[in-house]
Formats: sequence, structure tokens, C-alpha cells
Amino acid sequence: MSDILLSVRVAARHEAAQDIVSLDLEDPASGLLPAFTPGAHIDVHLPGGLIRQYSLMSDCRRRDRFRIGVLREPRSRGGSVALHDQVREGDLLQISAPRNRFELAPAEHSLLLGGGIGITPILCMATELGALGADFALHYSCRSRARAAFLEDIAPFEQAGHAHLHFDDEPDTALDAAALLARAARDQAQVYVCGPAGYIEFIRAQARAAGIPDARVHFELFALDEADKPRPGDQDQAFQVQLASTGEIFDIPADETVTHALDRQGVFIPVSCEEGICGTCLTGVKSGTPDHRDSYLTDDEHAANDQFTPCCSRARTPLLILDL
Repeated sequence: MSDILLSVRVAARHEAAQDIVSLDLEDPASGLLPAFTPGAHIDVHLPGGLIRQYSLMSDCRRRDRFRIGVLREPRSRGGSVALHDQVREGDLLQISAPRNRFELAPAEHSLLLGGGIGITPILCMATELGALGADFALHYSCRSRARAAFLEDIAPFEQAGHAHLHFDDEPDTALDAAALLARAARDQAQVYVCGPAGYIEFIRAQARAAGIPDARVHFELFALDEADKPRPGDQDQAFQVQLASTGEIFDIPADETVTHALDRQGVFIPVSCEEGICGTCLTGVKSGTPDHRDSYLTDDEHAANDQFTPCCSRARTPLLILDL
């Protein structure tokens, strides 16, 4: 978890589509922003103390501004609504430095699949692959053209034969995922998918059916489906955590998350998704064995047991010593 916070100004705000806005963020002193790679995202600190993650969709070769796209989600916990209703051009925001868990891998062919607002990191990838002259195909699926954002950014790729649009209310544009993934398997393609959880799972299932190894299917979640969200289990036990810096020990009840329990006792860990998918709360573990319940860390990172996501994960040992 990065502790670096940057101040940025909202240089431009555009209505990109129905319920979607884009924000251009720049350094208030007209300096350069940190370098980033395609697939990266930033934490945005919002009014009311909220922290939310948004993928960078701008050209990573330009460092004068970051661009993000935000879907208004009335049923969310307020992050997207705050950006839509409270943030205006000229406002100052605090953001994290970019970080990336959705990197492009070297490939003879790359297949990029974006569903809804999931097009944002996919667009950045397409821009980089296009600049490199790489072989790639982009497929953008959306409910309708009215809800399809950034079509003007996709248009050059479409004209070059790289991009294809699919709309639920236009049957003749339907995505033939089985055929597409079968072709990707033959081409030894790297596959990238971002969008709603159901869309990602559908593409992953089609990729497995086509014989594409999981290691060649890269995905990024914005939120989990309700059924997949981590919840305390009937067999959860209370345990303790110790802060390595002070030696203080705190009790974590069986029915409370580490972040909530520590916050109640005056120890604050920044959180955002509270579902183990964003990494905002990622905390080092000095001793003890975590019970990993996140979708953020890799299997190898889980096995190392030297960090965990306290928003949802727990402990397999009576005590965890945290790098706090």
C-alpha cells in the first residue's frame, strides 16, 4: 500500500455517456504526473472520507494529465455519486500514485475485452499496443449506444480494424465469445477482460472451455457480485492483532473485521472496497498466518503470508503481528 498522496486539479469534466463522466486530472503547478503503465489505477480520496479506485484510461506516454471514467452507481456506498454530484472542474483532489495489478504481458496477439465501464483500462492498453504497432483486437460490450462511453476514442481503432462494438439491444452486433476465445487459443493470445463480475466470469469460463490457460487470462474487478462478497463464517473465531511499532495488542471479535475493530479502538487503516479486491488496505504481516479471503493477492502472495487485506481476511493463528 502506497502512502504517497498527490494533489491534482480537475482540469476538465465531460459527460461521456448516460450515467458516465470523465475527469481529466492535472498537477496544479503544471508539472508532470507520475509515470504509469497500461492497466494501472489510482485511489481517489473523495468528500466524506471515501477512497475509491479508478483505472487510468489516458495515454501512458503523456504525463501532463490523468483521465478516469466514472459510472454513476446509485446502489454503491457513495463514491461514484460523490464524483458525479460534488466534484466540479477546478476542484482539487487527493490521489495515490498509480499502481498496477493488470499489466500487459508480451504477446504475439492480445485480445482486449471491455464490458461497460470496464472499457477504461482496456482503452489505455489499446492505445499502448497501437503505439507499438502490436497485433491486437478490442471488443467493447455495452447495453446500448446511449450507455456506451468513449466511442470517439475507440473510433480510430475501429477504423483500423482493431475494435469491434457489441450492444445488447442490437442483436446483429452480438459478441460470439466462444468463437472469439477459440481463435485466441489458436493464436496463443494473452486475454484481458474488465467489467462487471458476471461478464468477467462469463469470459473466463469461455476461455477455459477454449483451452486457454488461466495464466493467459488477465482480469480486473470493480466489485464482486453479492454472492461472492466475503462474509464472516459460522466457524470464525476471535483472535488478536499486535502492532509491531508499539507492541499494542487488540482483540478482533469473531463477527467483526480487522479494519472495523481497529478503527473502533483508534487505529485507522485506509479502506475502500471492503471486499478484498482493491488493495487499499493491504497491510504487512510480521508474524502469524492470515486466513486470506481476498481476490487481490495472487496465490503465490497468499502462500508467502507476509501481507493480507484486513478489510475481509482474518487469522489462522491466535495472533497476527502487523507491520503497523
